[in-house]
Amino acid sequence: MPDMVLLETEEAMEHRLDALSKELAKVRTGRANPRVLDDVKVEYYGALTPLSQIGNISVPEPAQLIVKPYDRSILGAIEKAINAANLGLNPSNEGTQLRIVLPALTQETRKGLVKDIHKLGEEYKVYVRNSRRDGNDAIKKMEKSHEISEDDSKGYHEDIQELTNNYTNQIDELIKAKEIDIMHI
Repeated sequence: MPDMVLLETEEAMEHRLDALSKELAKVRTGRANPRVLDDVKVEYYGALTPLSQIGNISVPEPAQLIVKPYDRSILGAIEKAINAANLGLNPSNEGTQLRIVLPALTQETRKGLVKDIHKLGEEYKVYVRNSRRDGNDAIKKMEKSHEISEDDSKGYHEDIQELTNNYTNQIDELIKAKEIDIMHI
């Protein structure tokens, strides 16, 4: 039973690490990345549909994205959705596709992005610590109900702390790698 608590705690922390990786992939660097458009939803047959499901997004050059819809009739809706997403991108309609030229990041913009990802990293560390707290609480309940001994409880608390340290270090590594990516010109 306590091993299940340990496993659930680790799964929760792993889930947070995966979520952070996905969030960081959306942050713009100096190069074009189709993941920047992941959150763009387009009105298609009355439903908000992710852009990636109704068109192909490619990177022909390091600072350009091409969006080619499977159905040309929704090109205007895609253009409107990208503009509405407030990503700082201006798509240019070429009749059959949209070309998005990514503006160069200024040093000031890069520093702002680095500050934002550090905040994001701290936010995800809090999520990991909350998972630690939940795991520790579950272990304490087991100790109080005499399902496990006090010594076993202490050992499980140490295991949970070790997991927490491991995942916060991984978060730091992800943030540091993204910071290098953003600041590289």
